[in-house]
Amino acid sequence: MIFFTIGTHEPFDRMVRAVDAWAATSGADVFGQIPEPGASGYRPRHFPFVARLAPAAYAAKVEAADFLVAHAGMGSIITALQHGKPILVMPRRGHLRETRNDHQWATASRLRAVPGITVAADETELPRLLDDLVARGGTAPAPLSPWAEPRLLEALAAFIHQR
Repeated sequence: MIFFTIGTHEPFDRMVRAVDAWAATSGADVFGQIPEPGASGYRPRHFPFVARLAPAAYAAKVEAADFLVAHAGMGSIITALQHGKPILVMPRRGHLRETRNDHQWATASRLRAVPGITVAADETELPRLLDDLVARGGTAPAPLSPWAEPRLLEALAAFIHQR
């Protein structure tokens, strides 16, 4: 199963349309979390979706997924990494008024080289990358610890205590 999420606050019709068109021809099992009706003009026709999942249901979808497909929001990226799941992200773009600026583009550009994270620059690239992930299963990243690394904690302690 592929878990597709664009968060719960902002529409992202360009990505929803692209995933829906791909799902129509791929035969893949996709489940989506897409904002409340009215927040977005486009509703998928080729995969089931809900507006919002409770935290436990969201975690269950992540665990059940072969990989995630999402906007380039840090919450989605960190969730995938914590669960050791590959993720394909497509950033919202500021110049298209999908978000206030290009912070998601900057995030995606910076994380492009991280194992387990695949970046689609736009909706034309997305179907090919989805096909690639389905065909090869994606590279599962090592699960990200929910705790800070000891090196970071030591550096913070040294800074605070002026060692």
